[in-house]
Amino acid sequence: MSRTTQIFCASTPYNLATLAAAIGSGCFAEAERRVLLVVDDSATPETAPALEGMPGFAPLRRHFDDVLSWNEAIRPFHPAAWTPRPDDIPLLERHLRLLWGLGDDRVELVLGPLRAGPALTVAQLFTEAPIHVCADGPVGYGPTRDRLDPLVGTRVRQLLHLDLVPGLRPMLLTEFDVPARVVPTPAFLKTMGEVSEHVGALPALPDDAALLLGQCLSAPGVLSPAEEEDLYVRMVRGAVERGHGTVVLKPHPAAPVRRGRALEAEAEKLGVDLTVLDTPVPAEVLFGAARPALVVGCSSTALFTASALYGLPVARTGTKALLGRLTPYQDGDRVPAVLADAVLPDLEPGQGEDAVPADELNDLVTAVGFTMQPRIHRSLRPAAERYLAQHFGPRTQHYFGRRRLTSLGLPGGIPRQLAFLPRSSTARRVVRRARALKKAVRG
Repeated sequence: MSRTTQIFCASTPYNLATLAAAIGSGCFAEAERRVLLVVDDSATPETAPALEGMPGFAPLRRHFDDVLSWNEAIRPFHPAAWTPRPDDIPLLERHLRLLWGLGDDRVELVLGPLRAGPALTVAQLFTEAPIHVCADGPVGYGPTRDRLDPLVGTRVRQLLHLDLVPGLRPMLLTEFDVPARVVPTPAFLKTMGEVSEHVGALPALPDDAALLLGQCLSAPGVLSPAEEEDLYVRMVRGAVERGHGTVVLKPHPAAPVRRGRALEAEAEKLGVDLTVLDTPVPAEVLFGAARPALVVGCSSTALFTASALYGLPVARTGTKALLGRLTPYQDGDRVPAVLADAVLPDLEPGQGEDAVPADELNDLVTAVGFTMQPRIHRSLRPAAERYLAQHFGPRTQHYFGRRRLTSLGLPGGIPRQLAFLPRSSTARRVVRRARALKKAVRG
């Protein structure tokens, strides 16, 4: 009888810690061999620090018999861009089995969300392997990014996720009736505690310190570098208005090294101490070891872990602007941004709105998910129509694109008899003239 080898695919310390917590919680059947497959799909993997070389890797390494590199296996191709030709898949599977010493092993795969990229490619190469998907933060609450090949989707056995928004049901892979399973919070906290013990000395934070979470928004073109820096300036300003005298910025590990003068200048003007923490450790290590007085971000996964898992005060800013910039509309970051805006408090005094009631949250995400993937989730149209008919208004309208609602014939869109107006050059000229006249009258 052939042995079972489980291959765990990870690209960040957060991914790896979640996988380690899942293993320690018995989320997987026993296997004769467990392999960690490290993936670096950053823009320039050659210059990025290797996952296995990061502080705190040792306690996570103990869960695996071997550590392999996906980048080395497919060199010189880039992991984010390379996909195999269908005719080459049998040959490539045999090659990987020989390269990784798998022989005739029964292979099980533990992968991230099956979007285009390494996770989907690995799933396609091992054509008969059962698959377990581990959601990467709150993205698991949203729909599958693209229509998934049934030859892959029907092999998924479970969706693992942290309980980042208690009471909310994950939507990822529900089109294949994949059951969701929560990775226990105590197991994750224990794993992060072990990582913290091996990281070494971390800077001590004053009792009033606010931790700002960097988010990689300019590199993929969602925001310009100047706009992203302005977002951090707003974070500093908001933290000071809340009474915090020390501000610590933790840049996103995948963000390019680019810091303008505006952030330092704002801190100097406000008279607060600003520290940039470049230690390549998960933000969760700081949550447990330093216990900041406030955690500030836009829609970062770490905002949700700080609030739901560590019980820290959090605040978000910039979510409305982010929602307006995400393209295409079905971008996987849309639901995390919606959730940050809907359930987390606003940073800026007087700007905040009440959180969306917990009993409406599942319906909200269902409606957003349907507008993102109407072809995959056709059966959700009635639920989306009900939600929008009852709740579309000032508090929720920025979660939905008006044009999207119009094209789908949903409440909140432009009425069908007026749908031609956005495309009418005459209508646009009339609007421009009306605006010009309005300005002239005001002047």
